[in-house]
Amino acid sequence: MSITPIEDSIRLKLTQSLNPSTLTIHNDSSLHAHHAAMRGSLSQETHFRLEITSDAFRSKMQPARHRMVYALLKEELEKEGGIHALQLKTRTREEEERQRIREEQEKGERLADVDVERA
Repeated sequence: MSITPIEDSIRLKLTQSLNPSTLTIHNDSSLHAHHAAMRGSLSQETHFRLEITSDAFRSKMQPARHRMVYALLKEELEKEGGIHALQLKTRTREEEERQRIREEQEKGERLADVDVERA
């Protein structure tokens, strides 16, 4: 038996249904264990951040994308001791590429600013 059954279920369902090119699952539960809502909970899998890149999101707005993910994880969200909080970053491959290029450009600009300051 796995020590991360909810994370395993998330990975399986999203992989099978969305065929993501990127799927990153962050279990942030330990950061929230002290919250009042978590007192008495024995689950170590309550708070997740997901980054999902999939062509299945093409032509869909963020709310529709999130509804797709919520529908896939309905059981995990409704389960006692299941997911309490879910943060989603959903994008297409094109959006991911645009973000990568933007970040590279910003990094280049910051490096150029540092060079100017040194001169």
